[in-house]
Amino acid sequence: VQLVESGGGSVQTGKSLRLSCVASRITFDDYTYAWFRQAPGKEREGLAWISTSNGRTRYADSVKGRFSISSDNAKNTVFLQMNNLKPEDTAVYYCATVWALTAEQAMGIAYGKYDYWGQGTQVTVIS
Repeated sequence: VQLVESGGGSVQTGKSLRLSCVASRITFDDYTYAWFRQAPGKEREGLAWISTSNGRTRYADSVKGRFSISSDNAKNTVFLQMNNLKPEDTAVYYCATVWALTAEQAMGIAYGKYDYWGQGTQVTVIS
């Protein structure tokens, strides 16, 4: 199984980015997908979750209303649309997946319980 993120970069405050995560060698619909981020010196933080079998989503309070998770099941791809970016959003963003849980269930488990992770993509927001 491989998860490959893309779409990171440097942007100014208030701008948008869309991250992509392509999953390969996996039965895509059997998994729930999540986006996490980790800033230097901080804990890894879960941001958004999607059950690709039914499209249901969950969000952390820190990004609710600004970030949106979606998927294109035909392309085995999960997206994270990030709007109104702030300097505190600067971090490495990771895609992760866990088998056979709903988005709500996945939101409640530790990140160490996820089955697969991508390599991460850097997002830098300049003030």
